Amino acid sequence: MTGTVKAARPAPAGRAAAPALRTLAVELLEAWARRQATGEQDGTAPCDPGVPALAVLVADTGMSAEAAAAGDAVAVWARGIGRGQGHPGLYDGGLAGSLAGLRLAARLHPRLHQLADRLRDHLITVAKARPWRPEGVRFPDYDLIVGPSGTLLSLCVGTDPSEEQLASYLGHLRSLCSDGDLPRLRTDGYDGHPYLDWMQGRINTGMGHGVAGLVTALTAAVRHTGSNRATRRALRNATHWLARQSFDDARSIRSWDGAGLDGPPPDGARARQAWCYGNPGVTWALWDAADALGDATAAAWAARAFTGLAERYDTDFHLFGDHPADLLACCHGAAGVLAVADAFHHHARLPAATALRARLARHLLDRLPDVRALGEERMGLLGGATGPLCALLTVAVPEADRLWQPCFGLR
Repeated sequence: MTGTVKAARPAPAGRAAAPALRTLAVELLEAWARRQATGEQDGTAPCDPGVPALAVLVADTGMSAEAAAAGDAVAVWARGIGRGQGHPGLYDGGLAGSLAGLRLAARLHPRLHQLADRLRDHLITVAKARPWRPEGVRFPDYDLIVGPSGTLLSLCVGTDPSEEQLASYLGHLRSLCSDGDLPRLRTDGYDGHPYLDWMQGRINTGMGHGVAGLVTALTAAVRHTGSNRATRRALRNATHWLARQSFDDARSIRSWDGAGLDGPPPDGARARQAWCYGNPGVTWALWDAADALGDATAAAWAARAFTGLAERYDTDFHLFGDHPADLLACCHGAAGVLAVADAFHHHARLPAATALRARLARHLLDRLPDVRALGEERMGLLGGATGPLCALLTVAVPEADRLWQPCFGLR
């Protein structure tokens, strides 16, 4: 037959995809290290944990030459410790991101644990001053991206923190959730803000900037230090509030708007179903909290909610944006939903999660050239190429260590 175009051979899926993923990862890590050596600026925040997270996965799953290249990239990354904005958060150049990265990097260069210990002690000392607003909060006062929820999670990366080490962070987060309606989490200071005025006086629901992320921090504290009465009460208050904000959208997907409901939800379908906002991140936070608390009823509710999304997830509708990061990366894109589906598959043994996991892995594998292009621009874990590659390698090699997941409130 003439006049036809031969279809491109699809990239291998499953474990067979691991060699190609490692090859791409090594190439991007080496290119990133060269940019650092020449002082070339890219979109990666200093000391973002993405490079060590990806390097550890490459070293854990690859051959000796790949492990050596990963170790070299980590050494370059570690020399940049101290650069950045110096705030205590997990992302955007924060110190907690440096701490998480150091714990990961120490898998390849064990002496970095000493530097990580000193940074951990500094973050614990800073927290004892309780520098956060106790009400009328802004994102740095509580969230996962730049606030104490993310810093608490960073203290759990690659180590088992004590109750004393988490005490100041945990005490503050518990206090914000001491009332069932979470009034202390109503924001202030965003009136007239060019991007965030919609948040003024409202409570954010999302994983990145909202109650879902705070829930993952409380859940991590329960798993590491035990669940005392105050922590259990705060966690139940936060999860019950989150569940009450949910509704079925026009596609019959259990959904959450960016902030809590002020009345009946508007009509229509919710396109933003991602790690940062919407069903994937919120339902994982709810399921994992219920699992940690031994609440089988709440865990089943969250599993049903995620199943509804998984069965109806539409890459043509739910993935959108003007930049490749919006389509591919962990915050807004396919990689974040893949990571959540993988967590539900791994821990909840949820069949719908297993199916969505396979579908999104295939979706990203078919777009590895776009992942490469993203990596040439930015290698951050949240909005760069390291997130998709970490998610894909975790799926391709299920026995690989899942050390990077706490950076997203996963495990």
